[in-house]
Amino acid sequence: MSVLASATLAGGLIAAPAVAAPPPPTPTTLADGLLSPLSLAISGHGALVTQNFGGTLDLVRPDGTTTNLYASTGGNEVGGVSVRKGRIVFTETSSDPDTGEPADSWVKVLTKSGAHTLAHVRAYENATNPDSVNTYGITDLDADCAAQWPADQFGPVTYTGLPDSHPYATFQTKHTTYVADAGMNAVLAISPWGHIRTVAVLPPVPVTITQDLATGLGAPDCVVGHTYYGEPVPTDVQVGPHGQLYVTTEGGGIGEQVPLGSVYKIDPWHGTTTLVAGGLATPTGLAVNPRGDVYVAELFGGKISKIDRHGTVSTYAEVGLPGAVELSYGKLYATIDVLPPDEGAPAGKVVRFGWGGTKR
Repeated sequence: MSVLASATLAGGLIAAPAVAAPPPPTPTTLADGLLSPLSLAISGHGALVTQNFGGTLDLVRPDGTTTNLYASTGGNEVGGVSVRKGRIVFTETSSDPDTGEPADSWVKVLTKSGAHTLAHVRAYENATNPDSVNTYGITDLDADCAAQWPADQFGPVTYTGLPDSHPYATFQTKHTTYVADAGMNAVLAISPWGHIRTVAVLPPVPVTITQDLATGLGAPDCVVGHTYYGEPVPTDVQVGPHGQLYVTTEGGGIGEQVPLGSVYKIDPWHGTTTLVAGGLATPTGLAVNPRGDVYVAELFGGKISKIDRHGTVSTYAEVGLPGAVELSYGKLYATIDVLPPDEGAPAGKVVRFGWGGTKR
């Protein structure tokens, strides 16, 4: 599933209470004119940013100059960049030329001699299909109602997880590279030798179909009152306090109607998931500080939110189309205006809130 085409619904999760917060300082623009800068990492040399639709990985230096580090071939998407002690990891995804859906995917390591494949993620998905344990859609319709479901727009009325891989984010520790795969609906762990294992499959997202939602979707009245289970669509993964993983999920399945994104906490040793906060509008990136406070980019919500360690959600900054957020030395970095306009030049930016350089 394409992460930007995946659907978001509302009603199945209860959002954490939102509270007002003072506005942060005006952000400083470090780079602009970027095409879909959907992932970001902060290194000792500057900000690493991917221009996903352009298939490039670039370095934005503290003086504002930009250097290309990697460019894909054949129109492949480049994303999911992370860095640890100079080791740069990123994802690459090819698409089916007819449907535009992800067709093959890899996690790669950038070295002085070029990019090398760390793991072939799509091959792992084809062999294991971790989210085949999940059932999506509406599971309790009678045959007459199911026959009226607009499957050409929203897929089968019910189905189990399909072979689909779109690795969207990475995070590195000393011995492991974690991957949030938006198509696989799972978080993976990759060893330094490229061995992949599934850490956790994210749960389906339940939403009750109301009359208004059914009408908006063009769905038959007979689905009103039933529960639709959407695909979770994980979009970012970070390691927080006590080694716990924090993961954003868009929530998907029918269309971008109302916010159904979430932040989950995952125990990487047992694979258990705990909801931190729901009701988010297309969360595509997150950053976690040592206290356990989480900053989340809500792409179609037009803001970066802060979720404190008690689960209370507040607005940190109102910005246009935020895609990624990162923390470094107490400063928050973000990409904004990440989707290209219908007309005109790309306007994506890397920004920093507060003062200080990009040194990590």
